[in-house]
Amino acid sequence: MDQKQAVRQMIDFQKSSFDNSFNAMVMIQEQAEKMAETFLDQAKWLPDDGKSVLNQWISAYKKGRAEFKKSVDENFQKVDEYFSTSGKEKK
Repeated sequence: MDQKQAVRQMIDFQKSSFDNSFNAMVMIQEQAEKMAETFLDQAKWLPDDGKSVLNQWISAYKKGRAEFKKSVDENFQKVDEYFSTSGKEKK
């Protein structure tokens, strides 16, 4: 096995590991979000402003999570392109 193939397999493994871990984290966060929504629905003592702040916090968290995933995917793509073109340049 040449070095290029070994590196590609390592990168594929890392991407797969990241995707699986990220998806597990998303499931846990979505469950926590459902619990928070249930709490907000049942918390009659909490003012509407407080509920609004918590909903904004959840939205910001989702946005940050999506941006992080997008950034990681873009960088995995760049690494993939780098190793795809590095072999062509040497020939």
